[in-house]
Amino acid sequence: MNVSSSSSVQAAKMTNVRWKIFLLLLTLVSINYIDRAALSVAMPAISQEFSLTPERQGLILSSFFWTYLFMQVPSGMLADRLKPRALIAIATVGWGFFQALGALSTGWFLLLLTRLGLGVTEAPIYPGGGKLNALWLTQNEKTRGAALLDGGSALGSGVGAVVVATLMTVLGSWRAAFVVAGVGTILCGVWAWWYIRNTPREHPSISDEEVAYIERAHAEEDANEPKVASGGSLFRFFAYRSVWGMCLSHTCTNLIFFGLMTWLPTYLFKVHGFDLKSLGGATFLIFFCGFVGEVLGGQLADKWKASGAGANVVYRSMMIIGAAAVALSMLGVAFVKSPVMVVGLLCVALFFLRWNGGCNWATPAMLATRARAGTLNGIMNFVGNIAGIFVPIFIGFIVQTTGSYFLALMFFVAVAAFQVLSVLNINYQRKLPV
Repeated sequence: MNVSSSSSVQAAKMTNVRWKIFLLLLTLVSINYIDRAALSVAMPAISQEFSLTPERQGLILSSFFWTYLFMQVPSGMLADRLKPRALIAIATVGWGFFQALGALSTGWFLLLLTRLGLGVTEAPIYPGGGKLNALWLTQNEKTRGAALLDGGSALGSGVGAVVVATLMTVLGSWRAAFVVAGVGTILCGVWAWWYIRNTPREHPSISDEEVAYIERAHAEEDANEPKVASGGSLFRFFAYRSVWGMCLSHTCTNLIFFGLMTWLPTYLFKVHGFDLKSLGGATFLIFFCGFVGEVLGGQLADKWKASGAGANVVYRSMMIIGAAAVALSMLGVAFVKSPVMVVGLLCVALFFLRWNGGCNWATPAMLATRARAGTLNGIMNFVGNIAGIFVPIFIGFIVQTTGSYFLALMFFVAVAAFQVLSVLNINYQRKLPV
């Protein structure tokens, strides 16, 4: 009885601060994608007010990615040098400021400038979150942490249109909606500064047992880490096949995800006759399935690895299963005529696409030492986000040229097949000596 009581006391002392931090990161990334979606939802009203041509609308919509893309590697380096707490908090306050500032735009050029600022300030969230993954989580927890971090992309994409449209309806203005979204984001940045700490020992709410648990796991991991010389060019990462495989796999996921995020509503409307109400519900359901897939995939990967399976077996198997499921689902979408079946297949596709997304985001923390994890996260996201610029334009070209979405869907099938080849080039069990 005394032994049982002692065990209960011991268990009570084991806090879960690390998971609360990653739930906070899930919230921040969800808001990140809601703020990205705000312009798309408001564009009909903005284009009418500013008399925008379709070409100028496309320019403004794509401008976010120009600065977001090129700030990825610098953000990763800052996460390694300045520590993630300050970087994430400042970035969140910054993108809330630019979101709200957009409401003051008197023309398209000023609005475009605020989107460039939004790209700069949103860029650090993933590299900073990847750095926290390396600093706070054990080897058998990294995929769950990565899934929570990246799960916000699907969750935010699913609820973003609903939230912004509701704000516009209630407040009667896209400008007011931008201000509310921006101020809410700034408050979340303050919350992030208040709760996040760079290392477990710095956190006031963590128990000694949780600190010991994390530090013991890190000591075991450090014993197997290669000795890394300080400094050195970040281009040294590209001497390793695993880095190329990681970047290409992430790019494949992003090509399909950004392609669906930008063109899915139009596809469902034009090809399958969805009205505005059913379109919103279907889009939410599809992207919410992506969020569920990412969280469940992270749980499965970590539990499988904790059972003693090798990292290569776990991650290659999961990624190949995910890519195959995406390819088969998108192939079905191309031939099925029933709107209900199409939505069902797209739910399956997003489930397994984001299942792979969590594994992608766990990879930098497995390949890099903790000192370089932020930099490798930034490199991966820089390469992967080229897809954000390329794929909306490419799909638009295909649809305009052929008058059909069939080849666009076949493109997604081919990308999923190529992801299998990319994954086979990653050695998840070897830390890189750079």
